[in-house]
Amino acid sequence: MMEAFRFFSFAFLLLPLLLLLNVSFALPTSDSVYDTFLQCLQKHTNQSEQEVSNILYAQTNATYSTVLFNYIRNARFNTSTTKKPLLVVTPSLESHVGAAVICSKTNGLQVRIRSGGHDYEAVSYVSDVPFIVLDMFNLKNIAVDIDDESVWVQAGATLGELYYSISNKSKVHGFSAAICPTVGIGGHITGGGYGTMLRKFGLASDNILDAKIVDVNGKILDRKSMGEDLFWAIRGGGGSSFGVVLAYKLKLARVPETVTVFRTETTLDQNPTTTDIVYKWQEVAPNTDDGLFMRMLLSPVSSEVKEGEKTIKASVMALYLGTADQLVSLLDKEFPELGLKKKDCTELNWIGSMLWWNKFDNGTSPDVLLDRNLNSAPFLKRKSDYVQKPIPKEELDGIFKKMIESSRVGFNFNPYGGIMSRISASETPFPHRAGNLYKIQHSVNWDEEADEANCTAQIRSLYSYMTPFVSKNPRSAFLNYRDLDIGINTHGNDSYQQGMVYGLKYFNDNFQRLVKVKTAVDPDNFFRNQQSIPTLPN
Repeated sequence: MMEAFRFFSFAFLLLPLLLLLNVSFALPTSDSVYDTFLQCLQKHTNQSEQEVSNILYAQTNATYSTVLFNYIRNARFNTSTTKKPLLVVTPSLESHVGAAVICSKTNGLQVRIRSGGHDYEAVSYVSDVPFIVLDMFNLKNIAVDIDDESVWVQAGATLGELYYSISNKSKVHGFSAAICPTVGIGGHITGGGYGTMLRKFGLASDNILDAKIVDVNGKILDRKSMGEDLFWAIRGGGGSSFGVVLAYKLKLARVPETVTVFRTETTLDQNPTTTDIVYKWQEVAPNTDDGLFMRMLLSPVSSEVKEGEKTIKASVMALYLGTADQLVSLLDKEFPELGLKKKDCTELNWIGSMLWWNKFDNGTSPDVLLDRNLNSAPFLKRKSDYVQKPIPKEELDGIFKKMIESSRVGFNFNPYGGIMSRISASETPFPHRAGNLYKIQHSVNWDEEADEANCTAQIRSLYSYMTPFVSKNPRSAFLNYRDLDIGINTHGNDSYQQGMVYGLKYFNDNFQRLVKVKTAVDPDNFFRNQQSIPTLPN
């Protein structure tokens, strides 16, 4: 009897402990969060349950997967094992965003902010902790003011929609940003945002006149109310570390009525001067006329000379803010090795050049830029580097050999110089200005999930091989080519030290100022992801 009593007493004492452990380790489910989140949204938006339910998707909702998958742009993060958000919130009013921030805090959930999904490591829609995705795709209003030469554009609009809207108002205005029409405005611009006119007009983030952002308390701030420190931080420092960017007021660029584009190609096996062309490109592309942007693509391809072997193809794609005659005359003097002729050039207007970069036929209607190309994603991995001294010819030969051995990895060389060298490195958080000849994008794509290990090993091997030829102390990187290989933040006790690993690479000497701004506006580090700006240590 005494043994039975002791066992009963022990079980009685153990039961609360077991219950406590069970509660402590219980994770929220999508359904358990949905109702409380819905009620919270109603409270903070003063809208009915029906109105609010139209922007809230739980995992059991029939259209949850469609909404989530539509803006996944990297198939690596669309697998059965990828962590999914408990909820997807798709605000259609700016007031919905502030309410979603408040309700996420109330429910102990992290927020991932997605405007287009082109972040290469999917930090806008993947997390290891319970989270929601705040998908901005419905906030896409664009108001072009040609008299003021400016445009207000919401964060969920795409670059294609922005370019289309500008072209409807003017044929002699454009905006300095990327060529891909499905990129979302929000992430692109706040991470820097570069394109074919960066040597003439700078980055997208260099042309922000005003902005609206939701802070950690759910309040909407403009440039005046947020203050110049925060306004500085979101112009290249990554807005998702500081709040939710709602919209930007942008300065339009004046462009000539006629611009010129061309593409030339040469292969190492058919043209022995290919190495000379690549070497000379390093000298000319960063130092030529500010209105000329010449991108060089290097890629391993099958040889047409020796069956079964690989060679290197060098392609030069360019935009010139002027006529073909002017361009040919310029490159005859500066880059005769390229052998550019007028017949290689196409004259069109600026919006036509955007279509050309996206491989549409000349004369295609700009309407095609409105296609968001939903639920389409290749498998891919990207890395980045900056080159500050020309790579010698003999070293280029070694790089070509390594690329052929790797077989899958290509390079995208994007020239700097021009106005990029005349803007101070501390003017915005984006520091990669004077002293940088060009930026390299390391690139590899594949078709099947099973190929990931091989392809990512190749790009990492080539990245390692490039170490002697790129920037040092730090080996810098471009925020919008997000790369979790260079460090992640687990947000533990050493959050600040972890943040320095990638922060110094992305922001160089501007990192410490970003940390101070972050600490001031979000001291509890609510807005965070794997590579967000950390707060100062206590």
